[in-house]
Order: sequence, then structure tokens, then C-alpha cells
Amino acid sequence: MALGKRRAEEESQIDLTPMLDVVFIMLIFFIVTASFVKEAGVDVNRPPTTDQPPPDQANKNIVFHVSESGDIMLEGRRIDVRSVRANVERIHAENPEAKVIISADPKAKTELFVKISDQAREAGVYDISLSTEKK
Repeated sequence: MALGKRRAEEESQIDLTPMLDVVFIMLIFFIVTASFVKEAGVDVNRPPTTDQPPPDQANKNIVFHVSESGDIMLEGRRIDVRSVRANVERIHAENPEAKVIISADPKAKTELFVKISDQAREAGVYDISLSTEKK
């Protein structure tokens, strides 16, 4: 009778070792794959801030002001994103050394910066800078 009881106890126990092996292998897999995930974004290298504009270049630059609401201003007038290229081509023809500066509100969308910079590159200006306005 005692032998029958022991066999019943031995058969009722479940071996958890294979399950633990699988769990540890999955843990290692997720740790390794998580370290290779990169977040998408725009890398911006900020230069040191100064209160003074660069000397003798205030009139040479093409400055776009982007407001928080998404309005784009050039030379005191509101323009559309689609007309950025034409304006850059016109000003760049007058002054070939002109650089594009996008002065954006800190709460403005990055999408506008990308669109303006793409339009400026299509117009032939590759020296593009981003600045933010202090509040």
C-alpha cells in the first residue's frame, strides 16, 4: 500500500524546469532586441546663444518666422508653405550668399521646419539654420 501511495505522489508533481528555461530564453531575447530599437527624431545641434546677430549679415539672410499657430512670416508678410521656394529663389538670385534662417516659436510644429527646409533646398540654398525665440 505504501508503494502505491508513493507512485501517485511522484506522478502528480509537474517538472517546472523546461518552463523556466523558456522564460529565461524569452527574457534574454527581449533584452537583446530592446537595445537595438532607435527612436525616430530630428537631431538639432544648438550653437551657443548670443543676443547679438552675426556682424554684417543681418541683411544677407532669408529669415522665416514661424508662429505657434503655424503662420509663416517673411519680410513682415504672411506667406504660404507652397510659396517658400519661389521667395527663396527670388531673394537668393538677388543675393547669392544668402542663408536661410528659420526662427520658430518653441511650441511650433517641427513639420513646418522640415517643409521650409525642403523648399529651401529645392531652391538651391543648403545653408539652413533653426533658431527659437525666447519667451
